[in-house]
Amino acid sequence: MMLSPDQPDSDLPWGQSDAESVLNDMKIGCVSDDPMDGEGKTRSLAPQALSREEKRRRRRATAKYRSAHATRERIRVEAFNVAFAELRKLLPTLPPDKKLSKIEILRLAICYISYLNHVLDV
Repeated sequence: MMLSPDQPDSDLPWGQSDAESVLNDMKIGCVSDDPMDGEGKTRSLAPQALSREEKRRRRRATAKYRSAHATRERIRVEAFNVAFAELRKLLPTLPPDKKLSKIEILRLAICYISYLNHVLDV
């Protein structure tokens, strides 16, 4: 549809004088008056009972839960680091105080265990 200055506004949807009829025209096909689901089931307007997953999400969203989770995670990581430090003390390196990454500690431990097995076999 091409607009021209001499075209009457009444032909256009926004040129209608009745605002309700314009809104009704816009609603057609978009919203029905029946509260229906996409599957044809009637929705209840009352709030539905929360699913187990939704309850879990809401509980995890609280500051108290996040703080407790952060504390547990901090303790877990600290224990993990202590275990690596103890393993590091058992591995021979030159110099003995050389800083190793966690993957280097694991690889060195594998090599050292293989070496010890070889020594025991001979």
